[in-house]
Amino acid sequence: QVQLVESGGGSVEAGGSLRLSCAASGYVNWSCLAWFRQAPGKEREGLAAIRTTTGGRTYYVDSVKGRFTISHDNAKNTLFLQMNSLKPEDTAVYYCAAKTTGLCNLGLGFPYWGQGTQVTVSS
Repeated sequence: QVQLVESGGGSVEAGGSLRLSCAASGYVNWSCLAWFRQAPGKEREGLAAIRTTTGGRTYYVDSVKGRFTISHDNAKNTLFLQMNSLKPEDTAVYYCAAKTTGLCNLGLGFPYWGQGTQVTVSS
């Protein structure tokens, strides 16, 4: 049974940093792992994705480029999101997602999702 469990969320002041983790279990040969977020009243949006097969190519939405970094520890089967220079508009519930086949991108076509972790950035 596949399970994704996020951790590392919390409250931080603007300009601060947080590191989110997503521990995966039940499967190891992912093709793509990603982070999404959803703010109240808004649609879920893709933030960053990493192709876990050859090359480890990464993809970012423009709003987080240069501030967020996605990485994956294959040995620990854990996904990370380092978030720096946080802004109040980054406040949302953050989700990790995984797929075993298909294109690696920031669309919502991921079959496996975590339960989410809250990130709150105060001004």
